[in-house]
Amino acid sequence: MSETYMTYKNRPVVRSGKTIYYGSMAEPYVVMMNVNGGEQQGDVNVATAIKCYLMKTDKSLNPMEAIIKTAERATLLDALELASVWLKAARA
Repeated sequence: MSETYMTYKNRPVVRSGKTIYYGSMAEPYVVMMNVNGGEQQGDVNVATAIKCYLMKTDKSLNPMEAIIKTAERATLLDALELASVWLKAARA
């Protein structure tokens, strides 16, 4: 069974509760985003505080050692843009 994921700039976006992962675990790096705040706009709850973590996917590292960079963004689009730049730079 093949799974399909929502993508942003050709990378998978996977959500589990208030945590969003951007990128592939098969790559050396992935970005984890924690939604820390939101507000109701009509029928939709919109994220207003997102903490981003660029992380190594090496399973032998403990999670604190795996974190390379952190940042905060106010919108999901800003967080995804930052994550895309981080992953592109990490490949270089």
